[in-house]
Amino acid sequence: MAITKVPMTVRGEQMLRTELAELKTVTRPRIIQDIATAREHGDLKENAEYHAAREQQSFCEGRIQEVEAKLSLVQVIDVSQIAHTGKVIFGTTVTIINLDTDAEKTYCIVGEDEADIKAGKISLGSPIARALIGKEEGDEVKVTTPGGVVDFEIAEVQHLV
Repeated sequence: MAITKVPMTVRGEQMLRTELAELKTVTRPRIIQDIATAREHGDLKENAEYHAAREQQSFCEGRIQEVEAKLSLVQVIDVSQIAHTGKVIFGTTVTIINLDTDAEKTYCIVGEDEADIKAGKISLGSPIARALIGKEEGDEVKVTTPGGVVDFEIAEVQHLV
């Protein structure tokens, strides 16, 4: 079975590495101290502080493993190092116009862990991104949404960092 690499932007990888460092150097030591402090309070069976700290420790360790696993599979794609052809690819920022309403939206196509629709970042696996990938400026694209099929025109493709 081949290991599948997960595409991620340079910024997305840096955010995961920052989170991992924070978990290992700040959160983990604080939780260990909280457990030690709670142990000093005596009977562990009825010690809510101890049980809460152990639960936090379990969550923290699980998140550390999850982030490390993601980082081991990441394939960092720096769109600024790829020639700008006007074609929509992973990492590009795309401005689209709804042909029915003339509403304009701008999205950056990013990895699953980086997606944040409120910040204009959509996952590579989202219906809009899947419809846009491989298309070029000026192309018309049909996107199937929960409300039906929507026609968009690709107004601009940018290679932003």
